[in-house]
Amino acid sequence: MKRNILSILFVVAGALSAFGQVITTSTAEAAGFSSERLKRIDAAMNEWVDKGYLNGASALIVRNGKVAYYKAAGYNDLGTKTPMPRDGIFRIASQTKAITSVAIMMLFDEGKLLLSDPVSLYIPSFKGQSVLVKFNPADTTYTTEPAKREVTIKDLLTHTSGIGYAQIGSREANAIYAKSNLTAGIGMRDASLQDAMSRLGKLPLMHQPGERFTYGLNTDVLGALVEVVSGLSLDEFFRTRIFEPLGMKDTYFNLPQAKAARLVNLYTEKPDGTLVKASAQMLNGPVTPAYPLEKTTYFSGGAGLSSTIYDYAIFLQMLLNNGEYNGKRILARNTVRMMTVNQVGEVSISNDDKFGLGFQIVTEKSSGRAPAQVGTFGWGGAFGTSYWVDPKEKMVLLIYRQMQARTHNEVIEKFRALAYGAIQD
Repeated sequence: MKRNILSILFVVAGALSAFGQVITTSTAEAAGFSSERLKRIDAAMNEWVDKGYLNGASALIVRNGKVAYYKAAGYNDLGTKTPMPRDGIFRIASQTKAITSVAIMMLFDEGKLLLSDPVSLYIPSFKGQSVLVKFNPADTTYTTEPAKREVTIKDLLTHTSGIGYAQIGSREANAIYAKSNLTAGIGMRDASLQDAMSRLGKLPLMHQPGERFTYGLNTDVLGALVEVVSGLSLDEFFRTRIFEPLGMKDTYFNLPQAKAARLVNLYTEKPDGTLVKASAQMLNGPVTPAYPLEKTTYFSGGAGLSSTIYDYAIFLQMLLNNGEYNGKRILARNTVRMMTVNQVGEVSISNDDKFGLGFQIVTEKSSGRAPAQVGTFGWGGAFGTSYWVDPKEKMVLLIYRQMQARTHNEVIEKFRALAYGAIQD
């Protein structure tokens, strides 16, 4: 009888593994944490609110598929003292990049593209590109030289293409891209991503492909490639191929009016440290904080989504599960491996971290900076959202703020230290 019970348990465990670990409600102890030590996160977040470092935040820790911590602190509205909802919908900005990168790798899995493919195979304007040599800030004129090789899909995934950022990039990139009406992608309305990326292809690169890491519009170009290769808008591809299969019910380019009340307020920090609601002038342009509710046809693969912390945790758990969640396989396991190993060689990123295909990665050299294990991958968004996935600890960490300008970014590393400090198994 005992042997039969054990056999049944092994079969059940194998079946659960085959379907991909699903996030479940649990206790801190069942997830391998000390509930007492996790209370330090409560105290810290409340202290940050009291000191005016942030108006509010939502945080989520998942380990072995079990929710160990899921709470919010502070206020969604400082004036009315309306509490920050833990399930509020946040503008996740550059956290969109990971989802777009996954979309590209799904097409890779299907044999529809290769990482070595030149971008010009799909967007012809990227053929015969030039590289910036000299820039005259007085009149924004410049000189160029020919690119040594074409930009590839891998260059885009690793931000080594030489493409800069519009509005929030270097002085040269801001000026050159502005002349062609290119933006960082947030708040665009009656425009086409493919049209914009076609204009981008005609402009000079900021450096030779593959030579440096330059954070830029690379993932917006990837979004345009998804549209060209799949025949779907990026919005439709995300919805039908990623969000619906995974059960991500609160992630959108165009936030429905029925969920408008769940969009959390966006704050900014004034020079004197005072926190106030953000105005209609964001990102050096006329972008309003209400942009998720302003219907758009421009689906920015680099910055356009809004989501909840729980929805995004599902997406990250899928990656931690090697591409599968709740019986739905999104990526092949070896494709996830490709995305989460060093893909830039000796190219410098920051603090000895490296970059994979869409993610910053902790290395042997950088692992001493924080308790995250080697191989931990993550990124964040411009409005104060951050995430990490630690495959060795089987853990997903997220903390979401919603602040345009802020000086107390140390709270992110403090949150991470407090989370790891509560592990007790």
